[in-house]
Order: sequence, then structure tokens, then C-alpha cells
Amino acid sequence: MIMTGMTGEEHMTREELRNTLFELADAGYKEFNDKLVPGTGVTIGVRIPKVRETARKAAKGEFRRLLTELLEAPEDSLYQEERMTVGMIIGYAAMDFEERTEWLDRYIPRINSWAVCDCGNSTMKFFLKEQERGFAYVCGWLKSRKEYELRFAVVTLMEYFTNETYIDRLLEIYAGIRHEGYYVKMAAAWAVSVCYVKFPEKTLALLKKESEETGGLEDWTHNKAIQKIRESRRVPEGEKEMLNRLKRKLQREGRENM
Repeated sequence: MIMTGMTGEEHMTREELRNTLFELADAGYKEFNDKLVPGTGVTIGVRIPKVRETARKAAKGEFRRLLTELLEAPEDSLYQEERMTVGMIIGYAAMDFEERTEWLDRYIPRINSWAVCDCGNSTMKFFLKEQERGFAYVCGWLKSRKEYELRFAVVTLMEYFTNETYIDRLLEIYAGIRHEGYYVKMAAAWAVSVCYVKFPEKTLALLKKESEETGGLEDWTHNKAIQKIRESRRVPEGEKEMLNRLKRKLQREGRENM
């Protein structure tokens, strides 16, 4: 249950958070960032380490009121960095698993870019301590058909559950993903490449499947996963050549370069 009472600690308001972020803005970085993450709304231009530092400070105070202010704000009024801060606070702040997931239920539908998804996700190390309940929770989001909600699930599984206990289930999950969203496909390819580095034999068995119909990955994701594996410095050159021969020829024009 989300707690809303005061703790006696200092409370950072949304206005104070925004003022702090603007003080940290870097015009050059904003221009770079807007090109890297286009079409996701207004940005301030704060480098990620500074956003993290701000989120950590907010998480040490009366963070619940700040989270409520941000999550109840009109959708089009939030800067990208404010959205990131929400995810980071959920990861950094001291609370139990049940409360975290209640905040996540409110936060995940407001993710509107791969950057907001991945930057917030990287702070959620509590999943490492709550593997069984965490896995069940994250898998619930695999049912979503919304691009960034599904990406959140895929990236979280990759980040915190690529281990001996879950690897077989992860590969089965990635093989079953069918979504046209570019950022879902990229997340699945990235996740499979991470699986290969940690569990090459198991992942190779998936990559050797000749088609979706035989239990393999969706075609574009299959080829992109192989590309990402071959870009890794942790994969021997001989394996890279073998993997390249497993790439599929895509029939529809333009699918290779999606």
C-alpha cells in the first residue's frame, strides 16, 4: 500500500525539482539529446548522471508527495527528465516491494521513450533481491500491447533476470514476442544478445531455429540480435562468423533496415 503520510523529512516539490533540473541544464547536451530521442516531448537538457544525483537527493526526503505530484500532473506538462526522475526515485527510495510495484503501476504507463524506460529501469536493483515476486510482476507487463510498457518488461527481464534460474524462461519469452514497435524489437534483440554472452549454448539453440513457425525469434529481431552479438567484444571472432551464417533473408523490401 502506498504511504502518503509525512515522515518529518524535507520535501522537494515538483517546482523545486524543475528549478534544480533547469539549473543543471546543458544547452549542447539538449541539442544532442533531442536528436537521439526525437518526438518524445520537451526536454531540459540535463545529463543523466545529474538527473540521477537529483533523484537520489529527492529519494532521501519525503519522496511520496513528489511522486504523487509528478504522476498526477497533466501528461503533456512533464519534461523528459521529470519522467526519468520518477522511475529513478522508485528505484532509489526506501520502501517495501508492494509499495514499489504500486508506484510502478502508475509510472510504467507514463513512459514515453526508450530513454525514460531504460534510465529509470537501471535503478531498480530491488528486483535482484525479489526475484520470484519480481519475475511474476514483470511478466504481467508482457501482456501489454503498448510499446513502452512492453519494452519496460523486456529490458527489466534482461537487466535483472538473466541468470541460471530464469534463462530458459527468458529465451522462451523473447521467442514469443510479436509486436511491431521498433523499440520492442530492439529491446528483444538486445536482450537475446545479452543472453548469448552469458549463456551461449542455450541462446545458440534458439538462434538455430529456422523460423518463427519452428519456435524461433521474429525474423527482424533474429537478425538484429545476431548483429548485436557480433558487435560484442566478449564473443570470439570464430563464433561471429558462424552466427553470421545463421542470419535470415528477409523477403519484404525494407525489413532488413527497419
